[in-house]
Amino acid sequence: MDSNNFPDNCGVGEREARFSSTLVAERHFFFGHGIGRSGDIAEVQPKAAGSSILAKLTNSITLDILKLSGVSSTKGCLVLPVATGMALVLTLLALKQMKPCSKYVIWPRIDQKSCFKSILTAGLVPLVVENILKNGHLETDVESIEKYIIDYGSENILCVMTTTSCFAPRIPDRLEEVAIICKKLSVVHIVNNAYGVQSSKCMHLIQQANRVGRVDVFVQSTDKNFMVPVGGAIVAAFDMNLLSKISRTYPGRASASPVTDLFITLLSLGVEGYKKCLEDRKIVYEYLLSSLQEVAKLYNESVVETRQNQISIAITLKHLYDICGNDYNKISEFGSFLFKRSVSGTRVVTTQEEKVIGPNTFCGWGAHYNNYPTPYLTAAAALGATKTDVDRFIKKLNKAFKHFYKNGLMNLQKESHGSSLNSRETMCNEGSSINSLTFCNKMDCSDSSNPVLDKTCFKNFQKFNKFDSVKNVFKNDASKNIFIDINIDCKKFQRLKKASSCPSLHMEKLH
Repeated sequence: MDSNNFPDNCGVGEREARFSSTLVAERHFFFGHGIGRSGDIAEVQPKAAGSSILAKLTNSITLDILKLSGVSSTKGCLVLPVATGMALVLTLLALKQMKPCSKYVIWPRIDQKSCFKSILTAGLVPLVVENILKNGHLETDVESIEKYIIDYGSENILCVMTTTSCFAPRIPDRLEEVAIICKKLSVVHIVNNAYGVQSSKCMHLIQQANRVGRVDVFVQSTDKNFMVPVGGAIVAAFDMNLLSKISRTYPGRASASPVTDLFITLLSLGVEGYKKCLEDRKIVYEYLLSSLQEVAKLYNESVVETRQNQISIAITLKHLYDICGNDYNKISEFGSFLFKRSVSGTRVVTTQEEKVIGPNTFCGWGAHYNNYPTPYLTAAAALGATKTDVDRFIKKLNKAFKHFYKNGLMNLQKESHGSSLNSRETMCNEGSSINSLTFCNKMDCSDSSNPVLDKTCFKNFQKFNKFDSVKNVFKNDASKNIFIDINIDCKKFQRLKKASSCPSLHMEKLH
């Protein structure tokens, strides 16, 4: 239905949707005019009736999906051919036209660059609100948001930009409380809902916040929520006048590709298909959570309690950090180790990185907090993830832990090699408490090319220690040792050494 596909079309303009490559024409289904007009991306283009209808249908279907996903009071939405960060820029620029004297954006900190840079790109000044650390997770400092509005004056605050979907251990912002403040003090409230459509928790928060207070716009990505290529975003609003202003802010026509991709995907899935994707994701999230909890137990780590974050999960790397000699570079290498083995999407946060973005410097970048107490790793159960993905990830994560534990324990043994065994045993006789020990069972090295483990000694050890929790066993071929990381008290070590009939059984203190 676009004019370039009419058999008797005679195009004499400067833009007539001509294709030099047949492959390109077929890739775009012969839609070459794009969507919108120079003054409004939502306006119908006479030469592109087909593309315009496609855009209108996609906006309508997407609105239905947003309502189905939990925000039933949404009035309208606009699918834009830009990613989430630029969609936020357009939203901020539209608000700036409505309130030209305002220049401040209150932004509860989330360590993700695009949302912060959207504020700077729009020529505005961010007022960063640091998060509150509570029981391991990070939540919104609502009181500081209200204080900023009062101190700077609501007439100078363009908006408050909150976030729903985020990397653990941060949880979604306390939207309802922020919405109440915004309504009370007459401040615009926009929500960065980047990959929150797939989370019923995030969508429920937006719906409730709009019900009890004020939410003007929420913005989300198409690729993360609907499994299409990167390049599209959805701006949804509770006020059609505001949505119209945002559509008129976009300069020129726009590519129809992101709209076409979303249209095809939504028609392919259908309502029931998308509902099933949402339910499957919840199942995979629970599976990933339980799998990471099992891994955490094996390596004396813990999964951070962030139940309000139903997508991202964080597992601490505190014990690994100790094993690696308190070396943050080794923690960074842990992430590289996983990536080189085809694990994508995980984030290893050392809590030591410093990031400069525009005029702002963020300490502890990646952790959403200046002084988060421990390094950690995050993994997410996003839309489209499967249990097979989780199984493969957990297998490779176990390998990574074993590799770094083995190397870390070897280094610890070398560092403590000069210390006297007698002094360590004296420490045990004094009854000091040790949570984690490494035992070194010497092997018969008379033939270095074919070392033989003292099997009798090792069996005695296993029999004597059968009620203890043996965490890991590593074979160190270089020093012909067996390292066993267990929980045991010092007095029992003395009994163990005697009962195992193994005089070469040594102890190394790890904590």
